Amino acid sequence: MRFGKGPGLIGLVALALIASTSARAQDTGWYAGASVGQSRSKIDDPGITNGLLGAGFASSTIDDNNKNIGFKVFGGYEFCRYFSLEGGYFNLGHFGYTATTVPDGTLNGDIRIQGLNLDPVLSVPITKRFSAFVRAGVTYAQAKDAFNGSGFVNVTNPSPKKEAFDYKFGGGLQYDFTRTVGMRVEAERYRINDAVGNRGDIDLFSVGLVARFGRHAPAPTPVAAQPAVLPPVAIAETLVVVPVKTPTQEYCTILDLEFYIDTDDVRNEDKEKLAVLGNFLTKYPDTTAVIEGHSDNVGAPEYNLKLSQRRAEGVVSYLENSLHIDASRLTAMGYGDTRPVADNNTAEGKRQNRRVDAIVACVTDVQGLTVVPARMTMALFIDFDTDKADIKPEYDGQLRKVADFLKANPTVNATVEGHTGNLQKTKGQAMEISQRRAQNVVNYLVENLGIASSRLTARGYGDNRRFAYNTSAEGEKENRRVNIIFTYPK
Repeated sequence: MRFGKGPGLIGLVALALIASTSARAQDTGWYAGASVGQSRSKIDDPGITNGLLGAGFASSTIDDNNKNIGFKVFGGYEFCRYFSLEGGYFNLGHFGYTATTVPDGTLNGDIRIQGLNLDPVLSVPITKRFSAFVRAGVTYAQAKDAFNGSGFVNVTNPSPKKEAFDYKFGGGLQYDFTRTVGMRVEAERYRINDAVGNRGDIDLFSVGLVARFGRHAPAPTPVAAQPAVLPPVAIAETLVVVPVKTPTQEYCTILDLEFYIDTDDVRNEDKEKLAVLGNFLTKYPDTTAVIEGHSDNVGAPEYNLKLSQRRAEGVVSYLENSLHIDASRLTAMGYGDTRPVADNNTAEGKRQNRRVDAIVACVTDVQGLTVVPARMTMALFIDFDTDKADIKPEYDGQLRKVADFLKANPTVNATVEGHTGNLQKTKGQAMEISQRRAQNVVNYLVENLGIASSRLTARGYGDNRRFAYNTSAEGEKENRRVNIIFTYPK
């Protein structure tokens, strides 16, 4: 019996070449799992017919059994998010045929395949939870053949068996439900030697589960224990330092900035809070500050640690470059998702945990700590038709409030920021529609409500500044918004 080459892999291998800057939700460590699916082989009917002819028989019909149930169990070690080494046991089921011969008789053939494998696996993250992978490895497979005949057909060796090393390759997709449990969809090709001198391919298309355990991630750099943090006091809607009796031994939190999802950019509406911190550090040149970055718990701890560090470093850069605070007085420290201040099971809790704090040495004097009037951000949740940017009449009332405010404050200018959910096909389309929506709001204020165009700026951000996760209609609506940032003169 001979097994020819089966159908090719179903295009999954190509997906592993897709580049992505997002990291899948995983760390280094051990994992194990199991998969089950359909195995397929192409039975070489012409070869069977020629073999019968050589023995003096003609075949009238051949019925093939070329599909079966296959499964595998596996375990491995993930050295990084891109590479792991995996081994396991596979059972590809059994395949066979029944040939009816002339003179009268039948020949039945059957083969059962099982073995062990060892594969290097290369993974490419596509999103935080979704990744593609390819594999190529070695197998040690056992092929058990079974033949029997009836009528004039006589089989001289009914149970040949062969064990041999060979190779396999494949690819697939994986989705991680959590950091410890994921699902795989996979296609593999096994090269097999049967027990009567033939070589061929058997394909396995499977679905399986993966469980990770014994994992570890880099721990945040420890810092010296600090005395108790005192509650902040709000001044002009901005958090400022609370005086204490022993300024050289006490520390206070005077900053609380929130961030958009998966970004480290300081929001325009939060720059006023940084101005307060800059004024404080300018007034007290001997003080230093530790800028602490934090994140929610969506994604891998390793990735969140790096994201929180970038957030802290972004605030330090703003203090240095825009507010002229000496770099030697500032330290950026990322803590990832290890220090939540709210429940990560709610959207609001995640939002509060995506933050940056500033820890500075407190002083007994806050006199003369001044700042320009707090900037105001107005979020307009304006619904647009799909891929449209027209302003609907029902939003005239909201925009009229904006115009009234600008007319009452003639020295104030405004930037209209357009944002989208994730409904556009490309980043470019999302950026273009958000820019048009922002520009149409500007045009509406100018043409219908009498605001000078020189006081208005339109800026589109596409889907780069997500306020909520796009996992629900409500989250998409929150991201599909127009913000208006009012800028006061200095």
